[in-house]
Amino acid sequence: MAQEQITLYTSKVCPKCQRTEIALAEAGAPFKRCEISLLIKPEWFAPKVNRANQIPAITYGGPDVAPENPSPESTKLAESLILVEFIGDLYPSSGIVPADPVLRAKARFFVEIVSTKFSPDFKRFVFGNPETTHLALLAGVNAIQNILPDSGKYAVGDQYTFADISFTPLWARLIVLLQKGIGAYKDEERGSFWKAIEDPKYAKFNGYVQRLLERQSFKSTFHEDIVVEKFTKKFGLAK
Repeated sequence: MAQEQITLYTSKVCPKCQRTEIALAEAGAPFKRCEISLLIKPEWFAPKVNRANQIPAITYGGPDVAPENPSPESTKLAESLILVEFIGDLYPSSGIVPADPVLRAKARFFVEIVSTKFSPDFKRFVFGNPETTHLALLAGVNAIQNILPDSGKYAVGDQYTFADISFTPLWARLIVLLQKGIGAYKDEERGSFWKAIEDPKYAKFNGYVQRLLERQSFKSTFHEDIVVEKFTKKFGLAK
């Protein structure tokens, strides 16, 4: 088990940041948390932590110091999917990264589907891209359902892995924003999506996401009130 210090630079509203926090929770890893604004980063963040000026990021190793003054001895790492696998490698008993190379490959393929078939249209839908209707969201749901195993609780079977972590924060935010009517999408598109997703043909998908949202590592790292507050400020009053 890893013994080096971990400092996480994160934001409660950000789905990519939550991926890293879920992984740390699954691993039971001790870490120091530093909340960073998505829009206005502190001046010290880019030169000292991540020159790309993006979160999530972590410092790993070196002395235990204040987050705003990370040690030159620490390793600086970023990008949520990289961080999730890194944490899984540090804590192999967590099962985040499957030991079996076939399951590992399947998990990476699942992540690719989430990244290319669901995530882009999720963002475009919420932000009101007129060419992105509920049908685009359903296409992403179909792509995910099509690669879910016929048996097993999660993306690659009964083991909860980085594949599941990649998707959970995105789906959770979509559901909250649709439930609250927050976003630039048309309200009729919201109704059409709810009606479509209730079709029995999505039973496998709906069972899968329900298990994701029941996971304690998700519940302990999801701040619905902050997500609602931040997105309401961005888009105005809910529909």
